Amino acid sequence: MDVGDWLRELGLERYEQAFRENEIDLRVLPELTADDLKELGVVAIGHRRLLLKAIADLAAGAGRAAAEDVPAASPANATGEAERRQLTVMFCDLVGSTPLSTRFDPEDLREIVGTYHRCVADTVGRFGGFVAKYMGDGVLIYFGYPEAHEDDAERAVRTGLALAERVGRLDTQASLQTRIGIATGLVVVGDLIGAGDAQERGVVGETPNLAARMQELAPPKGVVVAEGTRRLLGELFELRDLGDVAVKGFETPVPVWLGGAAERAREPLRALRAGALTPLVGREEESELLLDRWARAMAGEGQVVLLSGEPGIGKSQLTAALHERLEGERHTRLRYFCSPHHQGSALYPFIAQLERAAGFAHDDSAEARLDKLTTLIAPGARDRDEITLIADLLSLPSDAAKLDLTPERKRERLLAALLHQLDALARQQPVLMVVEDLHWIDPSSRELLDLTVERAASLPVLLIMTFRPEFQAPWSGLPQVAALTLNRLDRLSGAVMVERIAGNDKLPDALAAEIVERADGVPLFVEELTRAVIEAGAGPGGEALAGATPLPSSGVPPALHASLIARLDRLGPTAREIAQIGAVLGREFSYELIALVAQSRRAEADLQAALGAQTGAGLLFCRGIAPRSSYLFKQALIQDTSLRNAAAGAPPGIASRRGANNCRRVPGARRSPARIDRPPLERGG
Repeated sequence: MDVGDWLRELGLERYEQAFRENEIDLRVLPELTADDLKELGVVAIGHRRLLLKAIADLAAGAGRAAAEDVPAASPANATGEAERRQLTVMFCDLVGSTPLSTRFDPEDLREIVGTYHRCVADTVGRFGGFVAKYMGDGVLIYFGYPEAHEDDAERAVRTGLALAERVGRLDTQASLQTRIGIATGLVVVGDLIGAGDAQERGVVGETPNLAARMQELAPPKGVVVAEGTRRLLGELFELRDLGDVAVKGFETPVPVWLGGAAERAREPLRALRAGALTPLVGREEESELLLDRWARAMAGEGQVVLLSGEPGIGKSQLTAALHERLEGERHTRLRYFCSPHHQGSALYPFIAQLERAAGFAHDDSAEARLDKLTTLIAPGARDRDEITLIADLLSLPSDAAKLDLTPERKRERLLAALLHQLDALARQQPVLMVVEDLHWIDPSSRELLDLTVERAASLPVLLIMTFRPEFQAPWSGLPQVAALTLNRLDRLSGAVMVERIAGNDKLPDALAAEIVERADGVPLFVEELTRAVIEAGAGPGGEALAGATPLPSSGVPPALHASLIARLDRLGPTAREIAQIGAVLGREFSYELIALVAQSRRAEADLQAALGAQTGAGLLFCRGIAPRSSYLFKQALIQDTSLRNAAAGAPPGIASRRGANNCRRVPGARRSPARIDRPPLERGG
């Protein structure tokens, strides 16, 4: 690890320049004292104590690491059963490893490679990846197993870019570089192969081979991604099209892309959707409510709207549509995005917004960035100290240490400085302020939002905050606060949405109706299913679509598969297994039926707990109390995903003849399982 990385992990990157100017590296760190830190400009007592503790932890960790050859591969699931998964696979390899082996003694080489492996394991772990296997100087990494995330492709590319930088800055006897390949696709994963220390989780499918070929094409410090990964990334990163390349083992040339820096100047939603947003349908009442609140804000009566709803329900589309409605009006728009990758980074949404607003470029020097930031915030700053504090927040050169503030006082003044920026903008013209994905917010940003909600009441500001149902908003009940929950679309709105997305690609009525049925009123599902059908068809104007066949029962588009399986994974392996059993039984099933099928695998208490977890997470509707209860998958695509996940390694008794016999022994099992009155799919309110 480089000293700069170490400081950044502590949130103290402002001291990096001083450490480098004084030639402080990882070898010197354990020798530093409190007096040394003072000489380096670490004035705050809290920062000195934090650094000294981290130095002690680093020394202890180094002692443990020295006794290890390489870090162990990540632990996998304990069941040992194979699963069908959409997996993003990464191959990471050292450049020039053969020359290294001729230059260094085996003991020295072992130390170099061990340092490299530890760097890889640490970086992969930070982004939620899974180190599957070390192969000499190569590392095989999975994103999406054993736990999926809705943004696994993005996590993989972020990991690759971070590794390309970090490996090059490792403090070893030789300068190291890595090359990385990434591919995404459907695999069967989880079979135990080998025995003893050689035992590993096998992956079957073309994706690992494709990732390996991408790695071979990558230049030093390069990250090359295959088309399946690129489709899931949208425009989140600067990707350079390398064209179709012939690769070993594939009959036809494959599209190849070279990864670049994350595109922070783009709004995440538009980046993921490659600039095009889903048409807003069936949200007339909600739109009118937002316009009403905007009118009040323009009159000087600041308003706050808490906009909640399940993933894919259209929260971001609604706020984007409001902005489009206001394009002809004088106002300032501020957008902030919480991130699952930065929940531990203080004030990340506000830092990212300032960087976008200031127009930072990737190749800007620190001085150029400081000039841009000063130009942006100087009109709203009360004094020079506020500019200094905000520059320090963005890790730019500043005299913050000379302000001689206690950490608590410095924090208070920084938050006040950021609020003063809002005050200044609101004095010029009304402000539309949108903060998205509060379920991922960091504590410092939440504290700043507490102050903003209070301040907005007396300003011409409309503050809209979006979040998923699991987030408990603390501002409900305040006079300036309105809560708005987006419900699912009705069938008519779903059909209109399919028609608008399809455009000139006219879909058969039966196929459009099936899309609406399977999407269950979730706009994102409608969009992805419609686009999947269109992409599967050929020819302009929908000629091939006119005779399109119905959607396959397991046809979950790749863009949805990751987020759906992630929702199952978050509940743990037992709940996921019970979901697989339920999916095989049907969209609806009784407790009596699933208990009989699962009885050889799970105790009744475990079964009830798993079903309760799925109900609590919004995956199942439940009617009645076990053992006289019945269940319905809330979304057809959740059932499809569970079924697809179980297909390769279905637990014994699910799809087997014995499972079928069990079903026949249940009274009434010859009929469809007990029907459940489905909650009405209301048009959002």
